[in-house]
Amino acid sequence: MPFSDHRKHRRSPKVLLLLVQKAEESEHAEGGFDGASYSGAVFNLSTTIVGAGIMALPATLKQLGTIPGLVVILLASLLTEKSISILLRFSKASKSASYSGLAGDTFGDFGRTLLQACIVVNNVGTMVVYIIIIGDVLSGISFNGVHHLGVMEEWFGQHWWTTRPSLVLIISLFIFAPLISFKRVDSLRYTSALSVALAVAFVAITAGVVIVKMINGSIQMPRMLPNIVNQASFWKLFTVVPVLVTSYICHHNVHPIENELKDPSQMKSIVHTSITLCTCVYIATSFFGFLLFGDQTLDDVLANFDGDLKIPYSSMIDDVVRVSYVIHLILVFPIVFFSLRLNLDGLLFPHSIPIAYDNRRFYTLTAVLMCFIFLGANCVPSIWDAFQFTGATATVSVGFIFPAAIALKDPHGIATKNDKVMSWVMIVTAVFSSTVAICSDIYNIFYIGGGS
Repeated sequence: MPFSDHRKHRRSPKVLLLLVQKAEESEHAEGGFDGASYSGAVFNLSTTIVGAGIMALPATLKQLGTIPGLVVILLASLLTEKSISILLRFSKASKSASYSGLAGDTFGDFGRTLLQACIVVNNVGTMVVYIIIIGDVLSGISFNGVHHLGVMEEWFGQHWWTTRPSLVLIISLFIFAPLISFKRVDSLRYTSALSVALAVAFVAITAGVVIVKMINGSIQMPRMLPNIVNQASFWKLFTVVPVLVTSYICHHNVHPIENELKDPSQMKSIVHTSITLCTCVYIATSFFGFLLFGDQTLDDVLANFDGDLKIPYSSMIDDVVRVSYVIHLILVFPIVFFSLRLNLDGLLFPHSIPIAYDNRRFYTLTAVLMCFIFLGANCVPSIWDAFQFTGATATVSVGFIFPAAIALKDPHGIATKNDKVMSWVMIVTAVFSSTVAICSDIYNIFYIGGGS
């Protein structure tokens, strides 16, 4: 593991010597880890990207129309790859081994702290949403006085162990706890591979349902362009940008994955492969999801798989889709948690040895974070509105604003003209769309929601 960032914040030779000794002892104890593989890194980065955001993408096509929606997904992937390319090149120039280290090199301690705070807010919000979705799917959800049965309730009936708190506690203790206890992100490569496979399986199942319905003539042509009826509907188009940024956010795990690579020079290719793979999954999910449900597509398309699909074995297909997606989220959770713990530790203990070499700090912080996320998911019935605000602020900052600002400040004089142009595009797009999205959410909450 590179230690350049820690050397910058440390003047005592004794502390540095202790750091190196602990690193060597850890590597020896773990069997001489000689670096992560290309495929393992691709799976880990792809899993970081493909989380809960995939289920919101069909609603993006509903909002924008098929053609503009697919174009915007492609543009988001291009901007994401560009922003990560900036991070990699500028990190190499500054000899920074982390995103926060790069922010600190460019903007000082304030910039490093602000970035780490944004990553913590983004990741905590993301994982609370994951657990809420898992709880909704397994134990059901009550909406407008109507209780929608969860998978476990359908299969086994209503018992104490099929309630949301019980199911989430069982999953946290027996699945999350072991997975979040790994000290290397490469240790999650197999669960990440399974997670990506489940995302592809969801696409295959959705496409299969669409093909069957096309054969029996029950599929209508999707709307190609947005349906703009007034000024409010026009401004609402921009609310999809935070959703897209959230869908592609992976910047906080780029450096941890690169640091463990056997050949770090492969990272640029790994980023390209991962984003290409995820973009294909996103385009297929968006297209087939919108084609299947049309204007009835919900903000979370998973909720559409709660009724009769009007094809044979509809109930079984609904259950397969929901259960496989729950497993997918469970496998995504630890890789998002990895960067959360790393950045919160950087906020709280900026001058300490790396958390992986301090067992007491590692397990204490892990337990506290898991308890906080567990309580948040069980105490907050629905945080979709809060998640939209998070996506429009912390997530957009991590994905677009910080990389662009780093390129524009260019402390090492390596930015190209293209870097500068693309950076301004990212900042203007992020700030404008996020402002519109937040204003639209506030309007819906206090005027439309308040008046209903």
